[in-house]
Amino acid sequence: MNEISTELSRTLGQVSEADATRLVAAMAQADKIFVAGGGRSGFMAKAFVMRMMHMGLNAYVVGETVTPSLRKGDLFIVGSGSGETASLLAMTEKADKIGATVAAVTTNPASSIGQIASLHLTIPAQAKADGASGKSIQPMGSLFEQSLLVVYDALVLAYMEENDIAADAMFGTHANLE
Repeated sequence: MNEISTELSRTLGQVSEADATRLVAAMAQADKIFVAGGGRSGFMAKAFVMRMMHMGLNAYVVGETVTPSLRKGDLFIVGSGSGETASLLAMTEKADKIGATVAAVTTNPASSIGQIASLHLTIPAQAKADGASGKSIQPMGSLFEQSLLVVYDALVLAYMEENDIAADAMFGTHANLE
């Protein structure tokens, strides 16, 4: 566990705070926020959307039955290690064509998704396809996915600070039928 913790800390220490600040500003300006990710990155997207909902933002997970249509003025955040996942690339192209702001959270800002995005948050971790690259002791995209969750939580904290949202206030929107 110490090796994983060290690896995670080293990776997160290389994420640009300036890029994160730009993404937080885009969150504040968006009418609605849509987040997409495949596989484990998709689970991280759901956790991120949940926290944004707790803050009172109109945030949605792409692919859920209650997700509305994306429009110009909305923000589309796509988490993809490789930046090449075909289904996410198709969504990114469509979001861009509609006129939404596109943000890529990826290991590869030069990827197909990264080239479309106007905002980038680079996580310098091993992507799933880089399994033998030596960037991580963990299998496949684990380091990226763990880092993605922490980065998403850091964006939430930054948004809370920028907008004077207290953690206690968020309990008012927490699920109560559990």
